[in-house]
Amino acid sequence: MGLFDFFKKKQVELTEEQQKWNKMWELWVEEKVDSPYLQLMTYQSEVNNGGHDQYFTNVENIGNLQEELSVLKTILSKKLSNNLQKAHQAYLVLEKEDDETAEATIEQCDDVFYESEKEINRILQEYANKIKL
Repeated sequence: MGLFDFFKKKQVELTEEQQKWNKMWELWVEEKVDSPYLQLMTYQSEVNNGGHDQYFTNVENIGNLQEELSVLKTILSKKLSNNLQKAHQAYLVLEKEDDETAEATIEQCDDVFYESEKEINRILQEYANKIKL
């Protein structure tokens, strides 16, 4: 039996929790996720793809950034909420001018986000666990 045949026979069954996690992201793509989880998922996805700078730019281009930030404050811990606010302040400076301090601040805020991502995943997993398959 070749390696391909071995893996073909060894199909992995996803747990119910994994299936619900995947379903949650499918619903997010379809914009069928409840608030504030929709906003949290967008925040996580955008920051993971390009940092806070990308998140602010993209949300500003397609929606109401202030409203998004307000919703996120309702679900994030104080630490992550403060980090988001700090990143947003630096972003506002960078919209007006190049500023090395503001750029460094956004990078630091990205690092805090990545270090705290387990918290976001825990919140999202609790939401996913409520999804009916």
